[in-house]
Amino acid sequence: KISLCNNLRQYGIPFTLTPGVPAFAAAAAAVGRELTVPEVAQSVVLTRVPGRASRMPEGERLAAFAATGATLVIHLAIHAIDKIVEQLTPFYGADCPAVVIERASWPDQRIVRGVLSDVAGRLAAQPIERTAVILIGRALAAEDFRESALYDPDYRRRFRGGASRAEENSA
Repeated sequence: KISLCNNLRQYGIPFTLTPGVPAFAAAAAAVGRELTVPEVAQSVVLTRVPGRASRMPEGERLAAFAATGATLVIHLAIHAIDKIVEQLTPFYGADCPAVVIERASWPDQRIVRGVLSDVAGRLAAQPIERTAVILIGRALAAEDFRESALYDPDYRRRFRGGASRAEENSA
């Protein structure tokens, strides 16, 4: 966005920036799932795949991200779903949830739910060509999990229950 803004300024084109909901957040809301779940996945990686417009930095490969077990949010990559499935299945397993959200938060939004082993076939039956976000990770199907202690009324911290900094550091 910064380079776009710089280009617009360079050519004297007036513009405004309008804050909104990022696509990954709209996609998570559309499927009604949290992207992080305690002891399942506590990180979210927002990424894409290499394309004609630009390559990915050497260290930013899907396999490297997948090795962490983080929830992946893959933008601009619906055309590469077969390659994505091939690269991620060894890390997440064939039964890992995979959800594609087309035009998240728009009136014509569409959701295709599956797992890594069948999501490409589901997309073949219900083609999506553009403006889609791919969500992949175990957090998308987590049902029985321990709630975060941050929301537990008995969890005492400096601002909740008066634990001192010394008590916090010793915990």
